[in-house]
Amino acid sequence: MRVLGIDPGYDRLGVAIIEKINGKETVIYSGCIETDKKSALSERLYTAGLALQKIISEYQPAAVGIETLFFNKNVKTAIGVAEARGMIIFLAKQANCLIFEHSPQQIKVAMTGHGRSDKQAVWEMVKRLVANVPGGALDDEYDAIAVGVTTLAHLR
Repeated sequence: MRVLGIDPGYDRLGVAIIEKINGKETVIYSGCIETDKKSALSERLYTAGLALQKIISEYQPAAVGIETLFFNKNVKTAIGVAEARGMIIFLAKQANCLIFEHSPQQIKVAMTGHGRSDKQAVWEMVKRLVANVPGGALDDEYDAIAVGVTTLAHLR
């Protein structure tokens, strides 16, 4: 089964298409959708939405995994990310994808075995356990890969 893992945001949105091939989670595509920091939030969401819509159309994932919001002291940022999550959920439902939402702790447990791991430990496990992980990826891209792997684990 092919899944799309997403690390939501409006500045940079991490995306990863993950599929189990020969018993191993494999990256089919990954990257970051970036928006212009000078643009209004509505324009940034529109730009990210168009790019995400193309990825969904091209790769046809059966399921989409999205990282849930964690408490953020910056309310403006938290609201923007929440609005990005709404756009993502809309596009996933429009494409008839199953939707799975994972907390940061659930992702850490799926990748490292315990929920108090730091991001570096998660990224190291991504590199160790997943095939075809690009070198030099941005943190949002690694996070999206981890979300995709977590989604595949929930589908077993």
